[in-house]
Amino acid sequence: MNAQVWTGILLPFAGTSLGAAMVFVLKERISDGVQKILTGFAAGVMVAASFWSLLQPSLEASEHMGKLSFIPAAVGFLIGIAFLLFLDTVTPHMHMDEKPEGPKSSLKRTTKLILAVTLHNIPEGMAVGVVYAGWVAGETGVSQAAALALALGIALQNFPEGAIVSMPLLAAGMPKGKTFLYGVLSGVVEPAAALLTIAAAGAVVSVLPYTLAFAAGAMFYVVVEELIPEMSEGKHSNSGTVAFSLGFVLMMVLDVALG
Repeated sequence: MNAQVWTGILLPFAGTSLGAAMVFVLKERISDGVQKILTGFAAGVMVAASFWSLLQPSLEASEHMGKLSFIPAAVGFLIGIAFLLFLDTVTPHMHMDEKPEGPKSSLKRTTKLILAVTLHNIPEGMAVGVVYAGWVAGETGVSQAAALALALGIALQNFPEGAIVSMPLLAAGMPKGKTFLYGVLSGVVEPAAALLTIAAAGAVVSVLPYTLAFAAGAMFYVVVEELIPEMSEGKHSNSGTVAFSLGFVLMMVLDVALG
């Protein structure tokens, strides 16, 4: 793999790590209002990326199928939803807005928090991997700039995610260094998922339209199941909606301008 691919793979992980580093800058917890804004922004970025960076290239790559060109996108999208539903069912789960209760929180609760965010990061890593696989293969009409736009957009939305993971652990009394490490570790799955996806998609170029849509479906699942309920719950729901819109527009601009 060339340097451009490695840069794209590592950008989202860098975003998560920088967000986790906020434990060295911010107070012990993020306010509910700020958390809703950050979550809404992340959701907006993911929705826009799912369409312009994943579903649209999937549809364009299947144009030779004529009126049936929707099949790879539809099938891949639904399989992506089913895959995340399966992971969400079998993984010990904890919503991101749940806080460990005090310094003596059990290891089980901490582990569930890390797993919850790791679950979010799997489809993001897959999305970056499949787009770069499409660019390298030259079969889907994905440009290097468009792939970079997706990686940059996910890195931007990973920044608040990294903070959302680390700050509650800090508030529970965990040392700053350890909370930063947990935040970083929650993002390790992204480059790993990207590499595995590139290897798998590169081996069978003909299924790239399906894998692009698969990543889109997985990301949509995370947005609908986790992020939108969290940004809309209780007070400050308007701020979450505005942040969603800003994240959506920013990702759209990045993808269209760079693509």
